[in-house]
Amino acid sequence: MSTAQWSHHHDAGEHPTNKTWTSAFGRACGVLLQAIVNGLALTRISPNVLTFIGLIINTAAAVLFGFGNEHNYVRMFFYAGLVIIGAGIFDMVDGRVARQTDQVTVFGAFFDSVIDRYSDVVLFFGLLVFYARGNRLFYVFLAAFVMVTSLMVSYTRARAEALIGKCKVGFMERPERIVLIILGALFNRWGVMAPVLWVLAVLSTITVIHRIRYTWAMTRPGMAVQAPAPSAPPQA
Repeated sequence: MSTAQWSHHHDAGEHPTNKTWTSAFGRACGVLLQAIVNGLALTRISPNVLTFIGLIINTAAAVLFGFGNEHNYVRMFFYAGLVIIGAGIFDMVDGRVARQTDQVTVFGAFFDSVIDRYSDVVLFFGLLVFYARGNRLFYVFLAAFVMVTSLMVSYTRARAEALIGKCKVGFMERPERIVLIILGALFNRWGVMAPVLWVLAVLSTITVIHRIRYTWAMTRPGMAVQAPAPSAPPQA
């Protein structure tokens, strides 16, 4: 067997195996998610109800954060992280259910965006209560600052897109925020939530500044501004 033939055989025999494992995991997750969507579609439940249920679940996570203290905070944060993961499932399926049951509406997109903002706020409010009960005033301020900047990330995009059509610059959007909060909650045994708040504060602020600068550049005299078209409200 020549070197070229061996190389081809090696690539065909080993490399696809790695792809098989990763693609199989992705397919399994997709099948599970689709099964959930199919089950919900059979109930003919309104996607807006699913969206609101997600907010209720996030509120439960915020309550778990708020009830944390120096004795039980590791357990309470871990439970909160698991609950947020559960809320994320509703976040992923509401739009799919709407499409599968032909219930996609402009109001539904608007409602989803508004409820997402409430979900963001309630999680940070739970953290704010936790730090306030522990008299950690600096982190009370930090949690409040992150709560404001998370809203501003969404607001700057929404306001910019009302003027220039698209403003997708920046990287600290809602999925990234939720993943970081989940990691901070699940691994707070090692004090992970505090650095997570710092990362959120810095990167969210950078994202807001980036969007302001981008909108300024796009609206300068002489720049051709794209007329905004009717579209679903931005998610983050």
